[in-house]
Amino acid sequence: MSEKRRDSKNRILRTGESQEADGRYKYRYIDANGKRKSVYSWRLVATDSVPYGKKDNAPLRDQEKLINRDLDDMIVPDGGGLTVSQLVSKYIATKTGVKHTTRAGYGTVMNLLEKDPFGERRIDKVRLSDAKEWLIKLQQVDRKSYSAIHSIRGVVRPAFQLAVDDDILRKNPFEFQLATVLVNDAVTREAITKKQEKTFLEFIKNDAHYCKYYDGMYILFKTGMRISEFTGLTLKDLDMENRTINIDHQLQKTGTLVYIDTTKTYAGTRVIPMQDDVYECFQNIIKARPKLKVEPMIDGYSGFLCFDKDGKPMVAMHWEKYFQHAVQKYNRIYRIQLPKITPHVCRHTYCSNMAKSGMNPKVLQYLMGHSDISVTLNTYTHLKLDDAIEEVEKLAKKQAEANEEFRHMGLKDDIPTKNGGRKLG
Repeated sequence: MSEKRRDSKNRILRTGESQEADGRYKYRYIDANGKRKSVYSWRLVATDSVPYGKKDNAPLRDQEKLINRDLDDMIVPDGGGLTVSQLVSKYIATKTGVKHTTRAGYGTVMNLLEKDPFGERRIDKVRLSDAKEWLIKLQQVDRKSYSAIHSIRGVVRPAFQLAVDDDILRKNPFEFQLATVLVNDAVTREAITKKQEKTFLEFIKNDAHYCKYYDGMYILFKTGMRISEFTGLTLKDLDMENRTINIDHQLQKTGTLVYIDTTKTYAGTRVIPMQDDVYECFQNIIKARPKLKVEPMIDGYSGFLCFDKDGKPMVAMHWEKYFQHAVQKYNRIYRIQLPKITPHVCRHTYCSNMAKSGMNPKVLQYLMGHSDISVTLNTYTHLKLDDAIEEVEKLAKKQAEANEEFRHMGLKDDIPTKNGGRKLG
């Protein structure tokens, strides 16, 4: 029987372990790819001391545990040799059939990683703290907004999850709540008040330059459509006889590419009613449509409603600029300033107004094209003290009217009794 191998402290060494002449320990093993690998440490176990002047790392047997666990679970060694950029590129390649806007977002993340040193990091070397430090650096050093970093992480995190699912990594270092690491500096786009809405629309209607955009802006405030849904409308989408608006696509622009896309979500495809005021605005827009020699066609759609000075269908960017410049002009003239107003503020204002009016949340969800009711219900959390006071006053008025009606009937007021019933005299 052969004698067991021992180290300089007379401890029995396990299979694969050895101690070199300088006292350093070595563990040799065969990885999942059949390649011979070695790891080293000045310590066999955690209680050993490190020789003076030598670099410390994990004890050899602690390293062995991790290695053997990965081998047992068939984890690909060294992260498959992939860098962060290569992993994200691999993940993106699996995402087929995505929208143009999503594809453009992928390109933005790849451009960032190709320029950032983090993109060259080997994925098996990225720890939780590394992921957090990188995102903090993006915000504090590179001055990226919270929303931009949220989008970047929205691509990098599932890419690392792909590596976990493929047994390349054991854990996903990006699996944490973003708000626990970064300062949320995102500006909440709140609805404007009814008075501000009225003031803005009156200014637009009476302004010599911006009056031509009044009907479109009014429609956005009174229907809650997404701006891409509004710009995508064609004559065929307007049923002027039954006074309905068919929304089943949107007009988008990514870079120089202008194209028709499906609605943002499945719930975004809907038919919404036209109130009389909205009907009149659409009539004005149709009447003012330029008589073009050739109708512009985009992905098989023609008959668009609004055009720029070059005779091309307006896109979201046009309207965003009109709102921006109109608000700036108003604020240069008047002392009481208007807040920032955008097409999305119009949508949020419509949703808030409908919520305040007491509209059934499920009906409002349908009109807004929200796929998740929680998005609609979140509008109700934006209601403030003034809204609560207004609602209480409405209830008090109704109660007073009811009591007055009882008096005319020769009855006493509708007074609550101690047990919660009603006392009618």
